[in-house]
Amino acid sequence: MPSVFLVSDTHFGHAGVCRFTRNDGVTKLRPWTDPDEMDEAMVKAWNDRVRPTDKVYHLGDVVINRKSLSIMSRLNGDKVLIRGNHDIFKDTDYREHFRELRAYHVMNGMILSHIPVHAESLGRFGVNIHGHLHANRVRKARGVDARTGEVLYSDAIDPRYHCVCVEQTNFAPILLEEVVQRIETEGGEVGFRNGNGPTM
Repeated sequence: MPSVFLVSDTHFGHAGVCRFTRNDGVTKLRPWTDPDEMDEAMVKAWNDRVRPTDKVYHLGDVVINRKSLSIMSRLNGDKVLIRGNHDIFKDTDYREHFRELRAYHVMNGMILSHIPVHAESLGRFGVNIHGHLHANRVRKARGVDARTGEVLYSDAIDPRYHCVCVEQTNFAPILLEEVVQRIETEGGEVGFRNGNGPTM
């Protein structure tokens, strides 16, 4: 039986992501300096994990330049794209490499998106699996600054959100079962909160 994988923010062909740093301003986000080297390492890691018949939900920001889209034909799996903010090319460019294009996808009471869904929009969903944040995670709000009205955040991870950017999955797709295990370990709940809706 085919496995289901999740991945986000591969940024194939993106020289800039090789220079990005974490919040400390020093530690590199990715271990490569050359985008071609990065691409080859991620293609190998992807194909070492994913078989041709497995399903892969890519939660956006596949490539930064159109010429790098050809990398997708080298990657195993039946691929579905949940478009991200950098997935700006025509649908036909992506349809060569992805079976489906979506804005979001609901699966087993979880909503898959590129950008994290606003907390007030989570509604019946137990968790939002997303990308976009690279090495960061959604944090719990701890209050509002009375003077500025700015929301203040704690250091605690909000268990309603789980980021599957490659920086958090060892630069390759991650099994859905492993994501569910991580969510539950962090105190999140998988499934619809009020029991309604499809499970796929």
